[in-house]
Amino acid sequence: MPENETTAPSLENLLHETRAFPPSPAFAAQANAQPSLYEEAKADRLGFWADQARELVSWSTPFTQTLDWSEAPVARWFADGQLNAAYNAVDRHVEAGRGDRVAIHFEGEPGDTRTVTYADLQREVSRAANALTSLGVTKGDRVVIYLPMLVESVVAMLACARIGAPHSVVFGGFSADALRSRIADAEAKLVITADGGYRRGAPSALKPAVDEAIGPKDGEPATTVEHVLVVRRTEQDVDWTEGRDVWWHDALERADTFHEPVPVDAEHPLFILYTSGTTGKPKGILHTTGGYLTQAAYTHKNVFDLKAESDVYWCTADIGWVTGHTYVVYGPLTNGATQVLYEGTPDTPHRGRWWELVEKYKVSILYTAPTAIRTCMKWGEDIPAGFDLSSLRVLGSVGEPINPEAWMWYRRVIGGDTAPIVDTWWQTETGAIMISPLPGVTATKPGSAQVALPGIVADVVDDEARSVPDGGGGYLVLSEPWPSMLRGIWGDLQRFKDTYWSRFEGLYFAGDGAKKDEDGDIWLLGRVDDVMNVSGHRLSTTEIESALVSHDVVAEAAVVGANDETTGQAVVAFVILRGEHADRASTPEGAEEVQQELRNHVAKEIGPIAKPRRILVVPELPKTRSGKIMRRLLRDVAENRTVGDATTLADSSVMDLISAGLAKPSAANED
Repeated sequence: MPENETTAPSLENLLHETRAFPPSPAFAAQANAQPSLYEEAKADRLGFWADQARELVSWSTPFTQTLDWSEAPVARWFADGQLNAAYNAVDRHVEAGRGDRVAIHFEGEPGDTRTVTYADLQREVSRAANALTSLGVTKGDRVVIYLPMLVESVVAMLACARIGAPHSVVFGGFSADALRSRIADAEAKLVITADGGYRRGAPSALKPAVDEAIGPKDGEPATTVEHVLVVRRTEQDVDWTEGRDVWWHDALERADTFHEPVPVDAEHPLFILYTSGTTGKPKGILHTTGGYLTQAAYTHKNVFDLKAESDVYWCTADIGWVTGHTYVVYGPLTNGATQVLYEGTPDTPHRGRWWELVEKYKVSILYTAPTAIRTCMKWGEDIPAGFDLSSLRVLGSVGEPINPEAWMWYRRVIGGDTAPIVDTWWQTETGAIMISPLPGVTATKPGSAQVALPGIVADVVDDEARSVPDGGGGYLVLSEPWPSMLRGIWGDLQRFKDTYWSRFEGLYFAGDGAKKDEDGDIWLLGRVDDVMNVSGHRLSTTEIESALVSHDVVAEAAVVGANDETTGQAVVAFVILRGEHADRASTPEGAEEVQQELRNHVAKEIGPIAKPRRILVVPELPKTRSGKIMRRLLRDVAENRTVGDATTLADSSVMDLISAGLAKPSAANED
């Protein structure tokens, strides 16, 4: 088999989940999404999407054509219509008499707060749009945004949309080199940044990275950036280039509070968002306006059962990621929601910070990542127990498959055993949620994203693109175009076709393995390159991680496949123990006892073939600033290679601790 060829995950020893949690009759009766939604979408899929676009989005020029798929795989949705994303997110709510409704409850990490109504937001976005125009930004120009989680970050995105200037948000934790590559690829005209932001109790500088990123470097000329607009947040001293650098507050004070939104075609670019691989040039994922806004609003309303008049919604994602684009900015604001925006980390100034905010603002919908949930599990349930979380009525999970025990903890400890959990699958490329339970319809299963949303057509196929039967595993594909799908990779149409459309003819495949259970519900198994081949048995890392975390002593686990002369690959596991059990592994004897206990547990849950060859108890796992575990670094350690680039880790010292620990021999790991 060619080295880069992938094979479908095996289903020989998968964990079986028999628990199911139907919505209460009271919740089901009031839910936005009813079972009939599936029937409507199935009867006339394109008519269904046209209805959503007309109902949820305001058009300055109504569309007459729903989908043009004649240049597949590039789609054109609602292409002859015109609209403006900022008008949809802000102005129309003010015009409808909802200007006094709170759009954003902002909470800074140091404790500063700000309440922003839709009328406030309209004034700020209009001023920012006028400021951008005065700095020479026009329709079609690209603007890079490199900011912390501030109200100004949302305003900046909407101001770009208001004038038809595609934005490219770069996560504030990325390096100057990563920022430069994105500025250069997009040929950005302007950068919006801040002096810094607050992280874990201290100011963290941002503008120095911009200064480094945009100037001449290593024989290359300066970038296309003409101006840098700087938000004052931390009061840090910053270098200043007169004529190029402009203070945000100065520019907005000079600007008029009135600005007429610029109508754009539905297929006009709204934003470029770069996804970085382990190697190669970052991919600029391109999203356009009409279809994206339609699916953002549709999924936000139905997956989270949003009641805009009464709910307080909180998505904990950073705007540097697609979740922050769709479920902090465009989805909630298009739907007229009230939401919480928090600048800091879950453990600053204390580990109950999130739950304190839920209690303070009476948050009713919470959307966060499995990594955060498992971290809170590790800290102990006595922390959330100290706060009133009774306002929560819907919980969401995003970013990676959630293991069943973390799902159950989330439901019991955070949701009071009553809040439905919507475990959502989607990607930067899909733009919006694709597979998820509907909270008033679906009997939810711990760990499963379950079913494609009404209007979405997904399947699990084998190596020959044949649909697998219930109980089978393979590749997750999308077989029909959807409104919020990426329109390409910025400046590289061929790479778009090669990356997503070449594995299976006519099917979108972005690299995730999945299984169908006996009911036909979909379970995500992670990336197909996270499937190991052990003695001819294909095993999912997600499956083994779920088995480990189902043990009482384990808070978090990461599994990789390491090359092995005998078996092809061997299972190597890295585990964090729950607080009360951490001392057990503090001696060599205790560590061996825990490791043997866990190996036996995996053998019992899945089968002897899945028993890890080595288990290392570690204090932390290598995670990016967005919370994703970087398994490639663990694979380097497991195979005794020099550890690769760790610059995107939140804490690069974690790898030193792991490497040192793995160097110690352990009898329990050798059988």
